[in-house]
Amino acid sequence: MSWNGTCPMNERLIFVAEIQRSERSMTQLCEDFGISRKTGYKWWRRYEAAGVDGLKERLRAPLSHPNAVKAAVVGLLLQARQQHPSWGPEKLLHWLAPRHPHVCWPALSTVGAILARHGLVKPRRRVRRSPPYAEPRVEVGAPNAVWSADFKGQFRTGDGRYCYPLTVLDGFSRYLLLCRGLLTTVTEEVRPWFVRAFRLYGLPLAIRTDNGPPFASVALGGLSALSLWWVKLGILPERICPGHPEQNGRHERMHLTLKQHSTRPVRASLRPQQHAFDRFLAEYNHERPHQALGHRTPEEIYRPSARPYPERLPEVEYPAGLPVRRVRQNGQIKWQGRLVYASEVLAGEPLGLKHVDEDAWHVYFGPLLIGRLERNAERIHSLK
Repeated sequence: MSWNGTCPMNERLIFVAEIQRSERSMTQLCEDFGISRKTGYKWWRRYEAAGVDGLKERLRAPLSHPNAVKAAVVGLLLQARQQHPSWGPEKLLHWLAPRHPHVCWPALSTVGAILARHGLVKPRRRVRRSPPYAEPRVEVGAPNAVWSADFKGQFRTGDGRYCYPLTVLDGFSRYLLLCRGLLTTVTEEVRPWFVRAFRLYGLPLAIRTDNGPPFASVALGGLSALSLWWVKLGILPERICPGHPEQNGRHERMHLTLKQHSTRPVRASLRPQQHAFDRFLAEYNHERPHQALGHRTPEEIYRPSARPYPERLPEVEYPAGLPVRRVRQNGQIKWQGRLVYASEVLAGEPLGLKHVDEDAWHVYFGPLLIGRLERNAERIHSLK
């Protein structure tokens, strides 16, 4: 029941004063003030015990909460967050649970509140993203079906030199196969690191990249010296559409984590920067639980390829009966008694030509359809 009047404290003072006059019984007083006898006796006892201060409102929150998170558990959460500053509540719990199996861990929302209370959470700006481009590609259904390769944005180390981090990721397991800081992106420096990855892990079916060098070029079919080498190894080069990094979303998300862990701050030179990359690779593969993997680590999912790297580069082969022409050093082929330009990138390589209608042929490099040759044309044109 509530007090009659605009100020409960004044009502209580008047109520106590009426009791002291003893002109009316407690029952009559409670009826006049619109409260229960239980409430009336409560405030009278408080007044007798503490005087006017006893009539003030008391805090109703309990001094202790039965479901409060223990200080030791909070300490473990904060310690884990300091070790892994970019991990959210879900990753922290899945990482801590097997290491402390006897601890009763709080809910995700509680962990988030604990991190926020200690200033360890920054609000994230919402980013609108374009829908992915629907284009048939090799299905990412098993380890080594599709690797992705990219350069994380270049930056200067403390000595003023540019660092170009080359990263290679297995699309199925999210296993980071390579993270190497290079001084340039030219094929001559990039290729040895792919050789190293192929020798360690075997060959994938496809490698997905953007359209920049050294992965692609403006030559016929977009082939570069690097992607041409992949085709000869039996690897299909896949390229995302220009301006659509979300088509390589797994890789882009890894790059964000890489940036947070190993380039803030940048190191004094390339050597200590590479040490930071190596530490990140070890943690990313062996410790960091991944939500898309059922909170397992990439190491638990990844298996090396059954296709070993051949020490001798095989020749590109074509079906019997398909006309084949080898590209000259100037980028031309001899076709029907005349010279037709293909690409200098393909110099020395065989091209297959398949008759598709009366006046045109499709041009192949291995399994890749790279262009179309029209009758009497002076060059082979890339397909759009």
